[in-house]
Amino acid sequence: MTSLRFGYGTNGLTDLRLDDALCLLADLGYDGVGLTLDHMHLDPLAPDLAARTRRVARRLEELGLGVTVETGARYVLDPRRKHGPSLLDPDPDDRARRVDLLVRAVRVAADLGAHALHCFSGTTPPHTDEDTAWKRLAEALAPVLDAATAAGVPLAVEPEPGHLLATLDDFHHLRQLLGGPEALGLTLDIGHCQCLEPLSPADCVRAAAPWLRHVQIEDMRRGVHEHLPFGDGEIDFPPVLRALAAASYQGLTVVELPRHSHAGPHQAARSLPFLRHAAGQAPEGSPL
Repeated sequence: MTSLRFGYGTNGLTDLRLDDALCLLADLGYDGVGLTLDHMHLDPLAPDLAARTRRVARRLEELGLGVTVETGARYVLDPRRKHGPSLLDPDPDDRARRVDLLVRAVRVAADLGAHALHCFSGTTPPHTDEDTAWKRLAEALAPVLDAATAAGVPLAVEPEPGHLLATLDDFHHLRQLLGGPEALGLTLDIGHCQCLEPLSPADCVRAAAPWLRHVQIEDMRRGVHEHLPFGDGEIDFPPVLRALAAASYQGLTVVELPRHSHAGPHQAARSLPFLRHAAGQAPEGSPL
């Protein structure tokens, strides 16, 4: 079985400068980082992106951290619309802005040596039927997949509660629409499995294993999309982590607590021992 590699998401460390966040995670013993491209952390729209990316790549190498690039910044494209514009927007120019961001993110991910690039569909706009929404999603992702294929970086789409692509079944629907491209993989959020999937989180891991390119993890309760610190929800983590190890998952398993940035260093410090114990990777008697 594979030993799991744990990371922490910078969307839960937004009160820290990026270098301070990376140093913190390295000092705590994390294997890597889920790096959300945002205005405070490697802004994808600011000048000199390539040069700034090279500096971050050197820092990651110095600190011995792996990386996944995430694109869930709330207001990086529009200061008034959370996650707007999306790949599903009625205005083709707005959809193109999101596509441009994702293509930029592919280049960043390649330059950082990231093992995947994460993205999601967005919510279905009002007065838009499902067939139209799926058609827009497939068309918008085509150039992103082309860029990902050329760069050798898997695109890991995340099923997100409330979005058009919300479940594992929806992911397979997208794969079918696109013809099953090799570059299209899956981000599996363990909390989302607890929230809305019919299978248990461990069974979701087993079902998703062939397409798994990125994993996010936190606690959650059934039917409530709220990312919780470990122990505050309902998930039984040892079976989930055993399933990931048995699947020989090679990427990072990244803690995602975006609403806990005010206590980010504390949550990062307590999350890694919890996960190592749950995975059976910590020595007996290690503190939780």
